[in-house]
Amino acid sequence: MRKSIWFREYSLEELEPLTRNNMVEYLNIRLTEIGADFLSGTMPVDHRTHQPAGLLHGGASVTLAETLGSFAANLCVDPDRKGCVGQEISASHLRPVRDGRVLGTARPIHLGRSSQVWQIEITDERKRMVCISRLTVAVVKNGHGGGKLDALKPL
Repeated sequence: MRKSIWFREYSLEELEPLTRNNMVEYLNIRLTEIGADFLSGTMPVDHRTHQPAGLLHGGASVTLAETLGSFAANLCVDPDRKGCVGQEISASHLRPVRDGRVLGTARPIHLGRSSQVWQIEITDERKRMVCISRLTVAVVKNGHGGGKLDALKPL
């Protein structure tokens, strides 16, 4: 079994409140699994995430990628002292999707004191690669550009 990368043990249930009243909720992104070194979630491919030609919008894929990478990054730091904010994201769109759900999985490439780099793979329901994304986040002190995520504090 791999050693956990998380600051502490988290459950999907305690992360769920962070998905309310924001874009995550609007796009119906759902966190589905947290492992020792990854965070996964799904997003529907429907009218909210389509581009005009009826395909999954690249921006929706990037939103899923940044959501998963940002959530995961923040789970790696002490929420009383630090927060993680996106600096740069890139995405390669590999396959069109018209309907169903896509699954994204974020895994770290680099976990440093002042920055983190995450790779997010997005697949369709047949496990075919749809998009691969790389997210760089800055690790900042609370009050210096990062929002303090009180929901991540121990109960």
